[in-house]
Amino acid sequence: MTLNSLTPEKARLMIDGGAVLVDIREADEHMREKIPGARNLPASAVESGQADGFKPGETVIFHCRSGMRTKANAERLNGLTDCQAYLIEGGLEEWKKAGLPVALDRKQPLPIQRQMQITAGCLIVLGAVLGFTVSPMFHLLSAFVGAGLMQAGITGWCGMAHLLQVMPWNRRSTPPTPAAA
Repeated sequence: MTLNSLTPEKARLMIDGGAVLVDIREADEHMREKIPGARNLPASAVESGQADGFKPGETVIFHCRSGMRTKANAERLNGLTDCQAYLIEGGLEEWKKAGLPVALDRKQPLPIQRQMQITAGCLIVLGAVLGFTVSPMFHLLSAFVGAGLMQAGITGWCGMAHLLQVMPWNRRSTPPTPAAA
């Protein structure tokens, strides 16, 4: 079973009527920019079976940044609820294009994915420039980063992303965990 799509405007009306909005992006993405009132349930938690279910009778609307993650996880997300579930067509990006409200916290670091792209790009350019101007051995830096990106794409594990997650500027982006009852 798949999730039915909603326009951002229709989703807003349903949310105003009591539907639960769920953001499936990772916590760092959600903390930087979100639809006000959205509950965060990362797709990684859904994939690993750590997701909590929903109350019977709740209407649930899922979203991500562009709609791709939501569509890719539609079957799994639909299995979390026995109620009517939807996805926002085009995700947060279409929500913003529709002029609907978004809470942006610029004090939060950029999402790890973007930090990784910036870091990898800088290292590759640095290796190429130093390889041409200082020593051809610096081309190995570009090759090393490229091999790491290729390995991350194949295995789904990225050492650079894990390293960036423990950097001081990213430590504050992790939401506090509730105390055990």
